[in-house]
Amino acid sequence: MNHRTQTTERPSHFIITRLLALVFLPSLVSTGWGADVVKMERPNLLVIMCDDLGYGDLSCYGHKVIKTPNLDGLAKSGIRFTDGYSAAPVCSPSRAGMFTGRDPNRAGIYDWIPGGAMHLRGLEVTFPELLKQAGYDTMLAGKWHLNGQFNQPDKQPTPGDQGFDYWFATQNNAKPSHQNPQNFVRNGKKVGKTEGYSSSIVVRETLSWLGSRKTSKKPFLSVLTFHEPHTPVASPQDLVEYYKPQEKIPGQAIYWANVAQVDRAVGELLKGLKQRGLYENTLILFTSDNGPEEWMRYPACNLQHGSVAPLRGHKLDVFEGGIRVPLIISWPAVIKQGRVSRQAVSSLDILPTFNSLANATVPKGLVLDGCDISGHIIKDEKIARTKPLFWFYYAARGYANYAMRDGDFKLLARRSGYLFYPGRPVSHETRFPIIMNCKPRSQELYRISEDPSECYNLKKQEQETFSRMCDHMIARWAEIKKDCVDWGKKTN
Repeated sequence: MNHRTQTTERPSHFIITRLLALVFLPSLVSTGWGADVVKMERPNLLVIMCDDLGYGDLSCYGHKVIKTPNLDGLAKSGIRFTDGYSAAPVCSPSRAGMFTGRDPNRAGIYDWIPGGAMHLRGLEVTFPELLKQAGYDTMLAGKWHLNGQFNQPDKQPTPGDQGFDYWFATQNNAKPSHQNPQNFVRNGKKVGKTEGYSSSIVVRETLSWLGSRKTSKKPFLSVLTFHEPHTPVASPQDLVEYYKPQEKIPGQAIYWANVAQVDRAVGELLKGLKQRGLYENTLILFTSDNGPEEWMRYPACNLQHGSVAPLRGHKLDVFEGGIRVPLIISWPAVIKQGRVSRQAVSSLDILPTFNSLANATVPKGLVLDGCDISGHIIKDEKIARTKPLFWFYYAARGYANYAMRDGDFKLLARRSGYLFYPGRPVSHETRFPIIMNCKPRSQELYRISEDPSECYNLKKQEQETFSRMCDHMIARWAEIKKDCVDWGKKTN
C-alpha cells in the first residue's frame, strides 16, 4: 500500500519562526518562563536511543547502584516521563515505529532483522525525510538495523535514502564489541577499526558533523542510536572497577559500567552542545528501543543485568517490562525545569511532534498511530490521544502477544495459532500467513496506573471497559493488517 502523496509548498524560515512565536510565545511569557524565548526559532531536534536499556537502569528512575548524573541532570532540566513507551518490544520494529510514527507491523517490520528481504521500504515516510524537506540538516550516528542487506543501495534503502544527509552507522550491533568497533560505515564507505567505546564514538561523530556544517543558521536533526547496553558488552575498566565491589552476581559490574558509559557519553554530548552555543534551543529526547534483555536467556546474555523494577517482563514481552522505557525530554529555552509527567507517551509520537515543532508538512492520507505531544511539552497540556496505544508482537516471550493502553487501563491478549521461540524470526515464506490469521483471545485487563506489575486482572470488575477495549483491539488489529507486507513477494 503506497501511502505517499505530494506535499504542499512550505513557508520560508522567517514565516515559520514568526508562526511559532505567535503560537507559543503568549503562553510561555504568561507562565513566567522569561523573555529569552521572544526570539525563539524552530528548535534543533536530537534523539538519543539506547539499545535494551531497562526502565529501572538510571538513577533518576530508581536504580540503587548505577550513577547517571548527566542523564539525571537532563531529566531535571526538562521532563521525566514515568509512562514512556517504545513502539515494540524488540529492536527493528521499535526503530521502524519511531521513524515512521506508525505501528511497525504496517511497514512489515515484524521482528528483528537478521538479514534477507525485510527492510524499511523507500515508500515509508520518515521524520528525517519530512524535516529535511522543511529545511533541517539531518544526520544519523549509531545502530540502523532497518534493513537486512546493509549498505547495498541497489537492493535496499540506506539511511541516506530515508532522510539523512549524513550517516555513520552499523547494520546491527557494534562488532566485535562496544570497544573499538570495526563495522561502522560512513555515508556508504567502510570505516574500519574505530578507537573508543561505541556511544562515545557516536557522540564524537555527531559533534564533528555539527562543526562541519556549512551554515550554523539552519536547524538540525541528529539521531544517535547507541549500541549500549546490548550484547556484546564491553565497558571502560575504570567504571568496571568502580562498580566491582557492589556486584552480587558475576558480570553485574560490567553491565552497570556499560550504562554508566552511556551517561558519560551523554555528558560529552551536552558539553559539546554548550561549547557550540547549541544547547539552549535544542530539544533532546532520550529513550530506549525496548526493555532489557533477561539475564541468561541465551549464553551471550551472561552480562545482561538490566532492571525492569517495578514492572513485569523483559525485552520480547508486551508486558510493561518489555515496552515501558525511560523517556526524558529537555529543551532548556522553553521547558520549565524539573517536571515529572505521568501521561502515557510513545516513540510513535516523535514524528507528529517533531513535525509540529518544525512546521513540516505531513503527506495527505498518511495514517499515523502516534500523536502530537508538543502542547504537553511546552504548556503541560493534557495529551489528546485519539486512539489508544497498541502493540502486537507475534513471537512474544510471554504468553501475551497483544497489548493496548487506553488511559489508566491496559488490555493484554494472546493470539490464536501455535507458539514460537521468541527472538528467532520465522521464515519469510511462513510468517505472513501466520500473522494474517492471528486474532486476539484470552484477554486480561489491568488498571496500569495503579498496577504496573500487572498482577490484578479486572476484567470481571470492569466489564464495560473490558468489553469496549476488546472490541477496539479487534478492530485496530484488523485495520493494521490491511497495510502488512508479504515479504515472500517482491516489494519496493
